[in-house]
Amino acid sequence: MQYGLFELLNLLGALGFFIYGMKVMSEGIQKVAGAKMRNILSSMTSNRFKGVFTGFTITSLVQSSSATTVLVVSFVNAGLLSLTESIGVIMGANIGTTITAWLISIVGFKVKIASYALPIIAFGFPLMFFNRERLKFWGEVLVGFALLFMGLALLKDSVPDLKSNPQILEFLGQYTDLGYLSILLFVLIGTGITVVVQSSSAAMALTLVMANNGWIPFELAAAMVLGENIGTTITANLAALVGNVHAKRAALSHFIFNIFGVIWILILIRPALNLVDWYLVSSGSASPFVTATSIPVALSIFHSAFNILNTLFLIWFVNFIANTVTKFIKSTGDDEFQLEYISTGMMNTAELSIEEARKETVRMGEMTQKMSKQFQNLIVEEKPKKQKKQLKKIRDYEIMTDRMEHEISEYLMKVTSSGTLSDTSTIKVTSLLSAVNDLERIGDIFFQMSRDVERILKSDKKFKSKQIKNLQEMMELIDEALKIMAENLNTTNGDKSLEPAMIVEEKIDSLRNSLRKDLTKDIKKDKYDPQRDGWYKDLFHLCEKVGDHAINVSEAMTGEKERVLKEEMEAE
Repeated sequence: MQYGLFELLNLLGALGFFIYGMKVMSEGIQKVAGAKMRNILSSMTSNRFKGVFTGFTITSLVQSSSATTVLVVSFVNAGLLSLTESIGVIMGANIGTTITAWLISIVGFKVKIASYALPIIAFGFPLMFFNRERLKFWGEVLVGFALLFMGLALLKDSVPDLKSNPQILEFLGQYTDLGYLSILLFVLIGTGITVVVQSSSAAMALTLVMANNGWIPFELAAAMVLGENIGTTITANLAALVGNVHAKRAALSHFIFNIFGVIWILILIRPALNLVDWYLVSSGSASPFVTATSIPVALSIFHSAFNILNTLFLIWFVNFIANTVTKFIKSTGDDEFQLEYISTGMMNTAELSIEEARKETVRMGEMTQKMSKQFQNLIVEEKPKKQKKQLKKIRDYEIMTDRMEHEISEYLMKVTSSGTLSDTSTIKVTSLLSAVNDLERIGDIFFQMSRDVERILKSDKKFKSKQIKNLQEMMELIDEALKIMAENLNTTNGDKSLEPAMIVEEKIDSLRNSLRKDLTKDIKKDKYDPQRDGWYKDLFHLCEKVGDHAINVSEAMTGEKERVLKEEMEAE
């Protein structure tokens, strides 16, 4: 038993080595092509077939359908992909993950790449210390690639033989000859392993090693592969548990797609495996039912054919799947007061998480525009009931901007602390943090202004008609400033200019100075009411502060602050 425990620890250590190598390589690739991957995914809005190709390409690169699926769910959250478009990408991800099986079965077993791992690390490791980001990231890719195959080599030596070491996996040995029931059992085992290790690629490697050594027959290895297809959907669904309604729908659509595929292939499992056997034998290879070393290639053919056929069949039912999950997971109806894009379970791709935060910041900017409209309605509204409703809405928006500022900032800090951001992305995070802080201050100021108006409504004082007209003129300028600010927040193509924002800011300052002079004249003419005119003065000064914060946001989003930060980083 002591020997068995030691072997089990060896197996877990080898599996950890393999997963860590895959993580390092995957993150390196994401950092090398982070912006390109974002552009590829965000441009996949034309049709489902392009989406399939995109999902296949991304998964082939990062070698993890789970990572791609979580990434896709994040993009649905970020508003870059619709639910329908995301389903196409998820289908492509299922085909892309079959590349792992081919890589392991052909390269991992036939070419002893582990023997070249140390020279690869010797070449890649120094690159990680270069100042140029791209070289540094390529160094991570090479080191991760080498570690992955070193882990695979260790895994091959550590996986227990069911016959020689029954004390390790004895319970499995008892269920390998129960016919169709064994197949169902090993589907569950494949699902369980994938859920535990959180990587279908690692589970696939484990299955291929066991099959290659003849410890499980071809049909049970195929059953484990099918289980891994189910297990890989669990990762995205677990991530979506803490996400919003969009995340849950995208994750559920992945589960429906895979579970339906597994059901129909299980009905045809024996003919399908016999067809793979016939193909290999007719091609001059040994039968996987007879020769264990033929199983890895046979499994790769089975896995690829299954996912391609499942996609070819279900791609015509994308809208049906989208409608089904939409009906099953209904919107709560109060999305206006909830974070819509950010979900804390989706931190797998830190480089790409910035887009989620930016979209949430855009929404925060839109909320300040709504507060502006509500305030304008409030200063002219005469009906007490409607006044109360407007005051409540402004208060609700202020609570929401506070919450959004806290959660977006916290999210961005987590992204930064992950240590996987490039210098350029770090600067973007800093700019977003600055913008979010200014937007929260705008929300606070509008709430403060509503409190001032509430005080005058409760008193026996009223603003003069000229004062209301002046405030409306000021608010029109504020609306213009907020509109420009929102456009700058929402533009991603680099076509941003600070000049329009500066022109409006100067108009706001000029009007504030003019109103202040008029008020000074009233004091001299003894027409000044300390309470009423004091509130009035506070309001137009607060409006000018809103303008200041709006220009700060525009500076952050037009790259003015980014440029200053970049110069500071280069100087250091």
